[in-house]
Amino acid sequence: MPLQIPKIDDRRYQDLLDEALNRIPVHNPEWTNFNRSDPGVTLIELFAFMTESLLYRANLIPERNRLKFLQLLGIPLNSATSARGIVTFLNERGLPKTITLDSGLEISAGEVPFRTTRGLDVLPIEGKVYFKRPVKNEETEILDYYRQLYASFQDGELADDVELKLYETALLDGSNDKGVSLGDDTIDNSIWIALLAGENEDPKKVREEIANKTLSLGIVPSLDETTMVLTAGGQQANKENSSWLNYEIPKMPADNRLFGDRQPEYKPLNANALNDLLQEPGIIEITLPSKAELEFWENLEPLELGADDFPPTLEDTKLNERLITWLRIRAAATAVKIRFLWIGINAANVSQRTKVSNEVLGTGNGEPDQILKISRPPVVPRSVRLFVSNGELTEEWTEIDDLLAAGSEVAKPALRQPPGAKTGKPKSAKVFTINNESGEISFGNGEYGQRPPLNARISVSYDYGAGLAGNVGVGAIKTSAVLPAGLKVLNPVRTWGGADSENVLDGERQIKSYLRHHERLVTAQDFKTVVLRTPGVLIGRVEVIPTFNPDFSPNEPGDAPGAVTVLVIPKYDAKQPDAPVPDRFFLDTICRYLDERRLITTEVFLRGAVYKPIWISVGINVVAEKSVAEVREAVKKSLLEFLAPLDPKFDLLGEPSVEKTNGWRLRKPVTAKELLAVASRVSGVMFVNDVLLAEGANAAGEQVAMNGLELPRVMGISVSVGDALPVSSLRGTSTETGGTAKPRKIVPVPVIPENC
Repeated sequence: MPLQIPKIDDRRYQDLLDEALNRIPVHNPEWTNFNRSDPGVTLIELFAFMTESLLYRANLIPERNRLKFLQLLGIPLNSATSARGIVTFLNERGLPKTITLDSGLEISAGEVPFRTTRGLDVLPIEGKVYFKRPVKNEETEILDYYRQLYASFQDGELADDVELKLYETALLDGSNDKGVSLGDDTIDNSIWIALLAGENEDPKKVREEIANKTLSLGIVPSLDETTMVLTAGGQQANKENSSWLNYEIPKMPADNRLFGDRQPEYKPLNANALNDLLQEPGIIEITLPSKAELEFWENLEPLELGADDFPPTLEDTKLNERLITWLRIRAAATAVKIRFLWIGINAANVSQRTKVSNEVLGTGNGEPDQILKISRPPVVPRSVRLFVSNGELTEEWTEIDDLLAAGSEVAKPALRQPPGAKTGKPKSAKVFTINNESGEISFGNGEYGQRPPLNARISVSYDYGAGLAGNVGVGAIKTSAVLPAGLKVLNPVRTWGGADSENVLDGERQIKSYLRHHERLVTAQDFKTVVLRTPGVLIGRVEVIPTFNPDFSPNEPGDAPGAVTVLVIPKYDAKQPDAPVPDRFFLDTICRYLDERRLITTEVFLRGAVYKPIWISVGINVVAEKSVAEVREAVKKSLLEFLAPLDPKFDLLGEPSVEKTNGWRLRKPVTAKELLAVASRVSGVMFVNDVLLAEGANAAGEQVAMNGLELPRVMGISVSVGDALPVSSLRGTSTETGGTAKPRKIVPVPVIPENC
């Protein structure tokens, strides 16, 4: 967006007239007739009109000249970004038929429109996602009972290397903010998806309908990873990580009956990942097999239901009657730490945008450097299509980043080359540039880029977004005027990524830094200023550590040439307000912004802070006339502010200063003596008796060291009158026992409820 021109005096005609009339009773009380017919009022109106003209001319100089030069420097402001999300479609009241939806389908959350980015098949089925959750407190009597049952089922005793583990069938519906870890929260490292027919539909007919169709499976991973790396040589999209997940379906034997060892087998499904599902939410397109392969085992024994590698048990008999088959998502050994927040079928990616088609901008005048402006900025990047019509001929012109890279509208000989030399393919001259934030479209001057011909009709089609308003909550996207009858749409998770345009004040404060680095990351200050300009995130703190690799701990800065570590802390964190941690969305947004601006030989490590838990206990004496409760709380507040990772009063965009830091300084140890000094400076404290400081479960000591990207996090603080409370009483004591057990085969066993 061009820099806005400030006005020396923004008063208009009516403001000047009202101000003059209000001064009459003060300076000339004898004047009592203020009607428009009064000659004096007419004179005031005349002078107000003349003054407005003078103010208009005054506003043109000198600020206009100064800022006009800044506009010519081409200093940009970040444009708004569109929110993204995932929606699911459900065929509630329609016919049991597969409905194919095209890309670009418009849906909305109130007045905020969204569009699907890819077409999909809406299958006439329902999907419920389950996992086998281990029972934490296993009762010995129940386990013995199950051992006897399974031993009798196997005509003997259980093998020594077999261990029974009780589990309960749990539903994965997105209600748990922490998600489900395949390695920690499931007993078999698997997620199970039950494909169900409609309540009044025949599963056999539904199998025929969905056979060989494409199932769009939406997956939202838990993005609590606090590390991202931009490797030297360039960052590439990595979809191979999605291959760490295996998508399987039961492999049906002859007549759908088990024989022999009665062990279930599964066959892999053809799955196409549209993005790296371990880095961001996305869609997996799974090709379903034929009708014969969508069956389920028909001769399972009661003790086999849900046991071992069989799918989990469904307590609801109505669901069992609607069951078509099961899908299993299983993690490879290298990815067992994956966590999932939500998984669902008939899912599609959406982007917050509104389509504008064939908007007429005006006509060309044949002059160089023509500028036209669209009516609905900000524009979604790379969504503009521009057409120039000259008579009966209509041509589409191409968007370009820089008009200096465009060709000439008239072929010119390459005078620097000898006669007969090949000059390569000529550059296209029918190009334009666009400022996505302001909506200004610029054309060439003839030498660099073609000029729109005289009286040529210029029209555009583009998408524009709502910025921050596109970040809506769960279930907000639920209406559409173009959905087929019977279909329902809903967003199971919140949308993300929407941000408003950078305001003029922030842009003007970046002028000095921009002129120094020109959007290129060379110095440490360049990294800091560019990171702070990342659109779509609210950053609370940035620390840049050159020549430092956090993976080579406990190394010091200077040990890793070519590496740059950037510590980022979000301004807000709902889960940990006192110790904000960036999630994968936050890091990925910054990562994308830095990747195209860094030197290709630089390896960038983008990290969140590593919080080291500390416990503090303080004993004080209070001045007699002071309130003990108020002084005690004031001491707590002072200590917490002193150790906080963020300083709310710190100016992120100000000039760097050695004396001022935003929160606790990196690699500075926490000492009991310094905390004693902070507590003693609180008004009302007569003196401090003692300060006890402990790290984690360790005993109290004089200091807690901070290395690398570590920052202190106060897990508990006690301020008492008199002696300090022992740290063990503050945090509680716990004992842990451990041992090495012989590896055994885990056999999941479902817990059968006592009451049905």
